[in-house]
Amino acid sequence: MRASPLARSLFAVYVVLVVYASLYPLSGWSDQGLSAFAYLTAPRPRYITAFDVVANLVGYLPYGFFCVLALYPRLRGRYALAAAVLSGAALSMLMEAAQSFLPARVPSNVDVACNLGGALVGAALGTRLAAWLLDEGPLKRLRGQAFLPGHEADLGLVVLALWLFTQLNPAMLLFGAGDLRGLFTAPGGAPHPAMLFISIEALTTAANLVAVALLASVVAAPRQPIRLMVVGLLACALGVRTVAFAILVRAEHIFDWLTPGAAQGLALGLVAAFAAMALPRAGRLVLAAVLLMGATVLVNLAPSNPYLAVTLGEWQPGRFLNFNGLTRLVTSAWPFVALAYLIWLATRRPREAG
Repeated sequence: MRASPLARSLFAVYVVLVVYASLYPLSGWSDQGLSAFAYLTAPRPRYITAFDVVANLVGYLPYGFFCVLALYPRLRGRYALAAAVLSGAALSMLMEAAQSFLPARVPSNVDVACNLGGALVGAALGTRLAAWLLDEGPLKRLRGQAFLPGHEADLGLVVLALWLFTQLNPAMLLFGAGDLRGLFTAPGGAPHPAMLFISIEALTTAANLVAVALLASVVAAPRQPIRLMVVGLLACALGVRTVAFAILVRAEHIFDWLTPGAAQGLALGLVAAFAAMALPRAGRLVLAAVLLMGATVLVNLAPSNPYLAVTLGEWQPGRFLNFNGLTRLVTSAWPFVALAYLIWLATRRPREAG
């Protein structure tokens, strides 16, 4: 039995996401004149909603789960459970202490207790499922059969998982990650013809779809039904997108992401992706990188999309503010992470499945 690099990579990425979400918006740092850990002995906050409790529980549940999987097989059972819960508690207390220096955040001992509960539930699930998932379960067999061995493919799967996560951002064009304008200035400008928005979203959607399909193809094992796998990946992405609109915006706007440009881009991108998969590995890597760069440029030059303006005008992030900040970060950074991965992958010799 060997440790799972994929589990460790997922755990590391999730820790980074937890830290960012806990400290968002990362501005206005100031010393309030109190101990950073004064919140531990402070009275219970007056206003605690069920949403706050559930959000803090759910936020640390994957932490406990991934922590146990990352420690397996070196630590198992109650030892892995204890390590996950104690490290989760330490991380939560440090994040709440750091929030003491952020005027926009309110540190709370109740949040720590909820985080601890979530880590405990996740760790308990992890201890029950670790051997099944990592040793003899169907996911282990699927990983071994469908994808190339080694940490190169594991990192590719993490990049693809982050791409699925970007679909939770309702403010972006379909697959239109990499928009950096919000970090510097709000997008805007003079009115443009409707056809311009359709064309830009179609090209952006198609280019990113082909790039993601090619990325998936270079980590897939030989003789696998890669086109069917890409269709499944696309279905997952559109499913996540639909759920995001149903929950984060409004249920009646569930398919508002399917604008004319998005529909055209999906059709064009799927056809182009199937054709591009016939290229040799080096050609697929180069084409994926070029398409990612081109799509990112388009996203940053594009004016605001009027088809989503009404829907997003009704969107009130409110309680989802921290989650919204997290999805914006991942959405902005994803093309650059994927591009770095493709360049790194091009320097390495591919490993054949055993």
